[in-house]
Amino acid sequence: MSTPESNKAVVTDFIDGLFTKGDLGAVDTYLAEDFINHDPPFGVSTDREGMRAAGRMFRAAFPDWHAEQHALIAEGDLVVERFTAGGTQRGEVMGVPPDGKTVSLPGINIFRVRDGLIVERWGRLDDLGLLRQLGVAS
Repeated sequence: MSTPESNKAVVTDFIDGLFTKGDLGAVDTYLAEDFINHDPPFGVSTDREGMRAAGRMFRAAFPDWHAEQHALIAEGDLVVERFTAGGTQRGEVMGVPPDGKTVSLPGINIFRVRDGLIVERWGRLDDLGLLRQLGVAS
């Protein structure tokens, strides 16, 4: 049986694996087969492959991508994370060539965990702020 503390560990390990370490296999390890991303970032699909694509995209453009967790709260099968992620642009992203600038992306995620696997994600990221930092939006 999952506990709030074990659910927090699953979420932290998933984020660290996929986004900080760039381990695309973290999708297979931590996301359930029926995973649904209710708020997929930057046009990726709502399934596990969409999350893998997001990880691939961020790590290719920002090889030092990492997140600082400001809060991690769990109750029942839900885990809420407030964070700021960021990195130095070393590769192309969304058509923007690398310029060596450091960007930051604050956000909030809510994950639902079932039997030790993440089954749902809802999130709010400062997409517009990131696009402004990249020079794509004003």
